[in-house]
Amino acid sequence: MLSSKAKYGLKAMVHLARRAGNGSVLIADIAEAEIIPKKFLDAILLELKKSGLLSSKKGKGGGYVLARPADSIMVGDIVRLLDGPLAPVPCVSRTAYRRCEDCADETGCAIRAVMGEVRDAIAAILDRTSLADMAFRMKPEAILMYDI
Repeated sequence: MLSSKAKYGLKAMVHLARRAGNGSVLIADIAEAEIIPKKFLDAILLELKKSGLLSSKKGKGGGYVLARPADSIMVGDIVRLLDGPLAPVPCVSRTAYRRCEDCADETGCAIRAVMGEVRDAIAAILDRTSLADMAFRMKPEAILMYDI
């Protein structure tokens, strides 16, 4: 399950992607627009900055901007950075493998086989979806229709 940290991080990154090219955005503005607790957002944005996904500027006209174009930032990179491995169980993780203590036969484990497929499916979607794809995707219910 996606943590609040990753969800808020994605919301903030989408917010910044939608405003790319319009200068820096203040943390307070992101927090208010996306309904994210400001203190929590401060920590999340700092982590994203340290990873090289964001840049910041202090003082007048300061705030945060994407460090690279939104189409070069993959959603999977953001989720892994903020939440860790995508694997639902540690024995199928590619970056944080750990054998399950209660497993007698890892190679014949049906749970491991299915959870490996789950990990691969999640990774396939997140790793082919850019921040730009996510930022400019519209839900059908978000499109307003007017009859005159």
